[in-house]
Amino acid sequence: MENKIYTEVLGNINSDPQWAEKLKGLEIEEIFLDQWTAQKSRFLATGEKGNEYPVALKRHTQVADGDIIEYNPEAGRGAILRIKLNPILEIDLGGIADRPKEDVIRIALELGHAIGNQHWPAVVKGVKVYVPLTVDKKVMLSVLETHHIEGIKFEFREGQETIPYLAPHEVRELFGGASHESHAHVHPHDHHHHHH
Repeated sequence: MENKIYTEVLGNINSDPQWAEKLKGLEIEEIFLDQWTAQKSRFLATGEKGNEYPVALKRHTQVADGDIIEYNPEAGRGAILRIKLNPILEIDLGGIADRPKEDVIRIALELGHAIGNQHWPAVVKGVKVYVPLTVDKKVMLSVLETHHIEGIKFEFREGQETIPYLAPHEVRELFGGASHESHAHVHPHDHHHHHH
């Protein structure tokens, strides 16, 4: 294979049905990326068939699941990026919103304490708190259950499902370092609280 550098995304198979047609009959290689790699605009990825794909996109470009980086009908091949996002724990505080202010503050503080103790990153959106899965699901659930925080509901959702609700910097906070445990303690942005 010639040493080609992939500098642009040609389309996305998830959002554009025409691509599904175009890619029919071609030999497709899927390239599985973790969330960490998918944040970058330059990376070297290896496809499922073992081919290497050097990717160098424009700065601040981010790849998405289903992005097509190679379409070569003459050679009968194509390549699609696949991103595996960790699940997200969605904690819903909507159930306590109508309680007296003191209750709401106390429960929110208890929750914050439980999350903070674990050094889990979290993003608040409305009455929901999103926490990326960085440890085993059972561990996360037992932490919340041990704290017996009243009136909150929580469930795991697929990472892909939550992305539409989040701003890009929130996506980075939730998914950016999830696969690199050591980053959990050095997040310099933990202490800047964004006021919107």
